Amino acid sequence: MRHLSFAQVCARRLDRQGLISPLPGAAAVAARLGGVHAQVLSAAELSIGLRARDTTRADVRKALWTERSLVKTRGPRFTVHLLATEDLPMWTGALSALPVQPHKLLTEKQAGQVVEAIADALRDAELTTDELTEAVVTRTGPWAGDRVMDAFQGKWPRWIEAMSLSGRRGAMCFGPNRGRQTTYTNPARWLPGFQPAEARPALTEVVRRYLYAYGPATPAHFAQWLAAPKRWAAELFDSLGAELEQVSVAGTSAWVVAGDTAVPSGLPDGVRLLPYFDAYPVGCFPREHLFPGRAAERALAGGQAGNFPVLLVDGVVAGVWHQRRSGRRIHVTVEPLNGLTAGQRRDLDDQVQRIGEILEGTPELTIGEVSVGPHA
Repeated sequence: MRHLSFAQVCARRLDRQGLISPLPGAAAVAARLGGVHAQVLSAAELSIGLRARDTTRADVRKALWTERSLVKTRGPRFTVHLLATEDLPMWTGALSALPVQPHKLLTEKQAGQVVEAIADALRDAELTTDELTEAVVTRTGPWAGDRVMDAFQGKWPRWIEAMSLSGRRGAMCFGPNRGRQTTYTNPARWLPGFQPAEARPALTEVVRRYLYAYGPATPAHFAQWLAAPKRWAAELFDSLGAELEQVSVAGTSAWVVAGDTAVPSGLPDGVRLLPYFDAYPVGCFPREHLFPGRAAERALAGGQAGNFPVLLVDGVVAGVWHQRRSGRRIHVTVEPLNGLTAGQRRDLDDQVQRIGEILEGTPELTIGEVSVGPHA
């Protein structure tokens, strides 16, 4: 068994996730990371821009809405992600195979009818939720429009319960906003002839990609990243047998793809500013090593990563930061948990300038307390 230090693992992850050597474009970043979390789209633009040389938010939007090499849909944890369009068959095949809780408001037959209705309604259209409700009810029946699903301030139509299933099966993805309204469309418009891949090969490929970019990792780490049951993930790892190899990380067993035990020659160094829900803090484990000491108290929200933008020093979390835009000015406040050396301060200045380039604005840096709380 090969023995690795956590510092070696950080260096490997930084390198493979494009935080040392840039990746060739937005789609390549999304493919490498297993998707880029896009609940906050500006954060997704930053996550990509920090990993793809000379890429700005305009380039990301072009890749998403014009070139369609990115697609905005549900990914790991069933949350909104930017995925590489060419990976849609793999992701829909894998996500459709995950064990999930049964529907409470829809029968299995009704859920299937809703998925088919959504796919048909969106085949050549971009519809808002209200427009999609009308289209689904027309294709299924009045029961789909019954307002029986609990919402924030009222009730949603019954068919909404099958939205997640529709995304996992590849019946719908996000379209461009219509003003302030979200629209949905069919991912076949991004990838003509699109069909979900077979479940088993798709799941195997997702495991291999996760371990390449985030490993070494345990089945429990993979389960948390994907929002899958731990027992199911353990059985999946067991079923892969000789395709995986066990290593030791700081005295704890973890797994990599068989034969993939290489690490960079140097230790991790440098400063990076990673935005909300960035893949590195969200997908890398163990948390107690990645968020050491006070970092766990300051940069985690109830043990959950991603709710704060983080300052990364030498591969581990060493503070938080926040950016506020006012016209073209971008006010960046960074709160280090420890003092920065002169070299680290120069790296920080470079990161702030890069953020300005990505977001197409003029950045201003303040070192001080971040008063903004965690993102929901």
